[in-house]
Amino acid sequence: MPAATLRVADEKTLRRDLAAAYRLAARFGWDDTLYTHFSVRLPGAGERFLLNPFGLMFNEVCASDLIVVDLEGHIVDGDARYNPAGFTIHSAVHMARDDAHCVIHTHTLAGMAVAACEQGLLQLNQISAEFHQSVGYHPYEGVAFNHEERARIQAALGEHMALILRHHGLLSVGPTVADAFCIMFYLNRACEIQLAAAQLAGLAGPVTRIAPAVSAHARQQFRRVEHERALVWAAWLRELDRVDPGYQR
Repeated sequence: MPAATLRVADEKTLRRDLAAAYRLAARFGWDDTLYTHFSVRLPGAGERFLLNPFGLMFNEVCASDLIVVDLEGHIVDGDARYNPAGFTIHSAVHMARDDAHCVIHTHTLAGMAVAACEQGLLQLNQISAEFHQSVGYHPYEGVAFNHEERARIQAALGEHMALILRHHGLLSVGPTVADAFCIMFYLNRACEIQLAAAQLAGLAGPVTRIAPAVSAHARQQFRRVEHERALVWAAWLRELDRVDPGYQR
């Protein structure tokens, strides 16, 4: 499926935003040494996307470090290699979703814990309600080196804004870096709350869930304020510019 023709940012801005996402992820404790990866589709002809070079910690990534990869796995711009499992996952999404310009994938403790739960993400709080019927699930197949897995990732993600990779981690998508990153922030927070609730259950008694109808109502309410993600992202960038401006290089 070809990429959508509308572009809201040029390559320089996309590089800055994606590098900022890596630095913010490191500050939030989402990094996993050299592993996991974020990508953003580039404007112009052809299907190309920015990806982190393998070997850099998230707190080292600068805008100029990001490499350009096409859907065949060729490095179009850059002199570093990429994580092949990362290419499989990100190319799968970029191939299938016109609207998924940015893809965020993490291996956080809370995310991997929920990914191991048979019932997945539970409706336990207002934050999890944002993801009511908006998260797909993809069974674990081992490290994602097999390009044939892309079709199954695509089917599991469908039109959802997030995917839980069983026994692996979390994935979010969005039309901008701001959207995908904010979705991941709150998806991970919902997982953290679920993990905390499970730990408290032995002391405080059974954990209660939000009724499906209430979750559906709250999800519709969240859809009406999705434009506010841009405000959250701008605030994060202001903070990053104060404490770690090197990402823009």
